[in-house]
Amino acid sequence: PPGDTAGCTFCHTSSEERCSTCHQRHQFDPAIARRSEQCKTCHWGKDHRDWEAYDISIHGVVYQVNKNDPSNFDFSKKLSDADYVGPTCQYCHLRGGHHNVQRLSTVYTSMGMSNADRGAPLWKGKRDTWVSVCDDCRSPRFAGENLQAMDEACKDAGLKYTETFKVAENLQLDSMGEPMPKDLA
Repeated sequence: PPGDTAGCTFCHTSSEERCSTCHQRHQFDPAIARRSEQCKTCHWGKDHRDWEAYDISIHGVVYQVNKNDPSNFDFSKKLSDADYVGPTCQYCHLRGGHHNVQRLSTVYTSMGMSNADRGAPLWKGKRDTWVSVCDDCRSPRFAGENLQAMDEACKDAGLKYTETFKVAENLQLDSMGEPMPKDLA
């Protein structure tokens, strides 16, 4: 339905391979593309809560507090030469200066994938790479344990999401789907 796919078509019809998605069309400056806000264009809202998750995380808070201080975040430097006080979206996902953002991602959790088996061999390479990115600043054990905790949180959220839809479906089947029946004030 259009309401469910509105977020998808906004980004996926304007090819994510287009340079101007990250590098503003009229100001093609790598320093602008290295700022986490550039990812917010597509990665926020109902279908992609990535920006909100980053923004309220410890990494996001460190970024928001320090992003305007060039001694903490010098966006004029290439990512491979950067020495930030905290990770930005680009620092982790575009590590080494490549442009394949998905290369350094884990199991995709939106759009019904929250119940995916994250231990499946299909995801092992991505997960190992993800832990290796975190161990630039943290121990591999810390990164692995946090990845496991996020897996559990995604699984729990997915189950609650499924339960919620079952409750709504049952209400609809019992003809109680109307949130405010017309005979009530």
